[in-house]
Parts: sequence; structure tokens; C-alpha cells
Amino acid sequence: MLSKLLHSREPATSFGLLVLRVSFGCFMLVHGWPKLMGFSQMADKFPDPLGMGSQLSLVAAVGAEVGCSILLILGLGTRLAAIPLAFTMIVALFMVHGADPWQVKEKAALYLAVYVVLVFTGSGRFSVDHCLWGNREEEIS
Repeated sequence: MLSKLLHSREPATSFGLLVLRVSFGCFMLVHGWPKLMGFSQMADKFPDPLGMGSQLSLVAAVGAEVGCSILLILGLGTRLAAIPLAFTMIVALFMVHGADPWQVKEKAALYLAVYVVLVFTGSGRFSVDHCLWGNREEEIS
């Protein structure tokens, strides 16, 4: 097995995608969890960069940061789950932190890059997507 992992591109790529999905999914889940737990306290004060109201902005952020992160960790609907996460990072990068120095924006830019990669690559072999759909996801790409 170790030989296959070291000498075959597909398993190594899938393992790399697993590490990327699980690590960044967990990082964002930990980032979004306090928003979910403190929803009632934050609902009226949450930034509203898109003009849809603070409460709806918080719902969207929590949905992406918690809900989509769980899907990412599982590798379930990875490409679709990465889209709201990428959009959330675009809003954070250019609207919420647009006037901030690069050191503040850098984390959102890194997350954005990872989510865009996952939109294009999908979840890889080590995922619920692969268990459910087999190679069909690979045919999409």
C-alpha cells in the first residue's frame, strides 16, 4: 500500500485532497462555530456587506462556515459545498476587510485559494462522494 501511495499519482492526489478538505474544513468549522453558538447575541451587530440585513448575513455565514465545512470534511458534495465557502471568503476579503492591511486579509485569501481548488478538483477517492458515485465525479472534471 505504501508503495502504491508513493508511486501512483491518483492515490497520492486523493490523499492530498483528503488532507486539504479535512484540515481546512476543520479550521473553518472552528472559525464558524462561535457564530452559531452566539447567534442571538451577534444577529443585530453582524456585518452586512451585501445589504441583506445583519441577521440574514449571519445566517449565510454560519451556513457556509459550519454547514458547508461539515460537507467538506465528509467529502460530500465537495464541489458544491466549496462554492458558498469561496463566496464567503470573497466577501470577507474584498468587502468586510477590503480596507484592512494585507495581514488581516491574508487568511481569507488563503481559504479562498483552497476552496477554488476544491471546486475544480472535487473531493478525491477518499470521500463520501466517491463511495456514493464512484468515478462519476471524476468524469465531471
